[in-house]
Amino acid sequence: MTVLERVDDPLWIAEGEVVDFYGFPYPTRSVIARLSDGTLWVWSPVRLTEALQAEISALGEVAHLVSPNKLHHLYLGAWKAVFPRAALWGLASLQRKRKDLAFGDPLTDTPPSSWRGEIDQAWFRGSPFMDEVVFFHKASKTAIIGDLSENFSAAFLHEYWGGWRTVIARLWRCVEGYGYAPLEWRLSWIDRKSARAALDKVVAWRPKRVIMAHGQWQKKDGEAYLRQAFSWLRR
Repeated sequence: MTVLERVDDPLWIAEGEVVDFYGFPYPTRSVIARLSDGTLWVWSPVRLTEALQAEISALGEVAHLVSPNKLHHLYLGAWKAVFPRAALWGLASLQRKRKDLAFGDPLTDTPPSSWRGEIDQAWFRGSPFMDEVVFFHKASKTAIIGDLSENFSAAFLHEYWGGWRTVIARLWRCVEGYGYAPLEWRLSWIDRKSARAALDKVVAWRPKRVIMAHGQWQKKDGEAYLRQAFSWLRR
């Protein structure tokens, strides 16, 4: 059984394990893009199993390990140990948190030269607690989101959350049909001007699909999905 799922040449996803986040089970997902120089760009690395390592290595050399925000860092060290030549990338907020890891320049709105022209990015900020970079893989027209959109299916919630947790998910609208960010993050957004500018940039990409770390990713109608998932930011 293969671990990687091909989304579009040259883009793949890897489904990770379900992890506990303050008592709430979360599915995890990584995105792997092969750049024009043949190297691999790995977003939000999931737990690196032997099978995943073998399939990744067969695709090419891992050159970039990327975290979209300060929460998606759990497996960066393990991947770096296996792929020591790979560069680590993260926001300044993550770099302050993980001083044990050696990162490249902090991620911002402007893509590093390593993937400029192939992957674009938009920096969502304005909350004192969290910021995130959303990416856009141009060749496949795919938007890639960490925690700014969570899109849990009814089946996942029934199996892993159940009871009062499912009620919370629905009230927070982190479910299919909405795809919102968690309520506490939305409420913490004090300055929405810069975040709305970032959203304008993301919508202007007109993505065909949307892949997020948590929940059902969208294989079509990506632009419409984004307008719905970020509708709270326009209010």
